[in-house]
Amino acid sequence: MIKNCEHIKLLQNIHDNAIIFDGHCDTVLELARKKRLLPEGTNIGHLDIPRMKEGGLNVQIFAVFIEELYKPKDSLKRTLQLIDCIYRYIENNKKEISIATNYKQIMKALSSDKIAAIISIEGGEALEGDLGILRILYKLGVRLLTLTWNQRNQIGDGIGEQRTKSALTEFGLQVIDEMNNLGMLVDVSHLSENCFWDVIDRSKDPIVASHSNCFSLCPNLRNLKDNQIEAIAKKNGIIGVNYVPDFLINKNEVATVKDVVNHIEYIARNVGVDYVGLGSDFDGTVDLPLGLEGVNKIPNITEELARRGYSEQDIRKILGENWIRVFKKVVK
Repeated sequence: MIKNCEHIKLLQNIHDNAIIFDGHCDTVLELARKKRLLPEGTNIGHLDIPRMKEGGLNVQIFAVFIEELYKPKDSLKRTLQLIDCIYRYIENNKKEISIATNYKQIMKALSSDKIAAIISIEGGEALEGDLGILRILYKLGVRLLTLTWNQRNQIGDGIGEQRTKSALTEFGLQVIDEMNNLGMLVDVSHLSENCFWDVIDRSKDPIVASHSNCFSLCPNLRNLKDNQIEAIAKKNGIIGVNYVPDFLINKNEVATVKDVVNHIEYIARNVGVDYVGLGSDFDGTVDLPLGLEGVNKIPNITEELARRGYSEQDIRKILGENWIRVFKKVVK
């Protein structure tokens, strides 16, 4: 019993001393549709402030996802509505959460015992083919752009466009260049394989796959093949492992927290522990693995990593320090 208590205390210390950084959630749509409020501690959805605190989450990238209803003609309007939604909710809860647009602001939030919120956009439709809009979105606090969702847009093809096998557009190449100049994270989750390689060739900065898994473990089109994983590592980027069961296991199985760690471990073993982190996709899916039913369950990842023999240093890297490293390197 004493040994078990000591073990639990050790795990708690590791988790408490780590920076927990999640690369992707879709909670903004939940807020915009007024299904629930961020400060509410409920079992509705996957993420709210009380459960973030319970799970020890320190930094969350909140994705602005543009629903198909608004594509293409109302993409920018919807983007601005959702960014406004983020700012309003954070203003109403400013004692507990604050916007962060650079590394110093993340650390300031953490030192004040606040959650740091980073704004991303999931889908380049928001730019409406105009680099000026990209620059304005940067001024509004956006620090990560997922270039496509599953469809084609003005930048390139998503993974739903398998037949065309096309490259990034000329505008897409300009977007990469301007994001590098501004200091924004280029996100290749959802991007077609051909376009992925264009990003690898074009970007001067590390790139991220904010919420993607390993094709070798689960052959879903949303997952990354081994050579893609290697390419992200060579650029000193990061892959945020996604918790969606369809991207973890075969459909006839039941996903658990162990399956999430299997994907983390696959990346760590193949390219190194420095290039993998968390990218939950909370509130972007109905189902989640057993043991990861909400953000308050993140300590179960720490426990599973420790059970498999990962050192405290490596656990800290996976839970958040790798994301911090890439963010600090790229974001201005």
